[in-house]
Amino acid sequence: MISKRILSLFAILSSPVLLAGSCDGGGDEPAKQESITFSPTELSCTAAGGSLTLAVNASGAFQAFPADGCEWVTVDPSYSAAKTANITVKVGENASYKDRTTEITLKCGTTRVKVPLTQKAMQKGELEIDVPEGYHLDWHDEFDTDGAPSSSDWKYETGGGGWGNNEIQIYAAGSQNGQQLAEISDGSLKIKAMKISSNIYSIRMNTKRYWTYGWFEARLKVSDVPGAWPAFWMMPQNFTTWPGDGEIDIMEYAISTQGKDKVSSSIHCKSFNHTIGTQKTHVKSISGAATEWHVYACEWTATEMKFYVDGALHFTFANDGQGYDHWPFYTPFYVKFNMAWGGNMGGTTDETKLPAVYEIDYIRVFQKD
Repeated sequence: MISKRILSLFAILSSPVLLAGSCDGGGDEPAKQESITFSPTELSCTAAGGSLTLAVNASGAFQAFPADGCEWVTVDPSYSAAKTANITVKVGENASYKDRTTEITLKCGTTRVKVPLTQKAMQKGELEIDVPEGYHLDWHDEFDTDGAPSSSDWKYETGGGGWGNNEIQIYAAGSQNGQQLAEISDGSLKIKAMKISSNIYSIRMNTKRYWTYGWFEARLKVSDVPGAWPAFWMMPQNFTTWPGDGEIDIMEYAISTQGKDKVSSSIHCKSFNHTIGTQKTHVKSISGAATEWHVYACEWTATEMKFYVDGALHFTFANDGQGYDHWPFYTPFYVKFNMAWGGNMGGTTDETKLPAVYEIDYIRVFQKD
């Protein structure tokens, strides 16, 4: 037989326990769950990108952010103290021929909800772009949106130290002391070399994408300021040593050493490079290199590279089949734009004529069909 005392203890142990702060108004009412509602329930965007609006209603302050690793979407504001707010979702251009998807996360307290976002692919013929025969457009930047270059497409190399060529400039990450050195305006990217305090600052920027083979093309205006050395070139993704791993110079211009209106295309590798006087290069004369737009291109295949100015072939470098020292060009490379100041090729400088401006109208990368 169970005593009354044991029954009383059992009743106490089995009764509900109320924790302070776990519910509103006391009693046995459960704690309230944070809530988030939003409209529309799905987001979609054209290949051109743009700004989308997401109306959010939460039970308290909330956060909004894109999926980890998604660099083509930004969210503003990322935090709202107000319970009701409109969130602007900015979507970059989709230059590929495939739809892409991601999610926007909304977080209020411990509650998280996902908002699907789909962006359409670029349609063939949607852009007025001349595509080389046998190729299709893989990626491009038309530099049509004013402001800084897209951080989803570009990254900067920074610092001084000569960069192996006794260069004078210091490379900055877009700007220096409030001076914008890489800026898009009026439909083109302007890279500037400028004296700020006692130093010359400029830009060295690289694509975040890499390619093995393809057609690489840019429309450019260079600079006639003595000492300026603008370039459009490529370096390997998995770089370990120069010149062994290769370098592809699609366009270089340096009025102090090459002369006015003379551009060059070159390749460098262990067997062929300028430090031992064996580099493979060609200098081409053109008119108005710094005052008129010219199109520079490289077609890179497994067997050769062909370099063009305004559609005219001016230099070919063939794979001679003698191995890596002669042809390390079968691994992924990224595209680079920079403007050095002085150094081995920049030559004699004239600071009184700064800033020097290097303009890029577009960069386009095509891949074989």
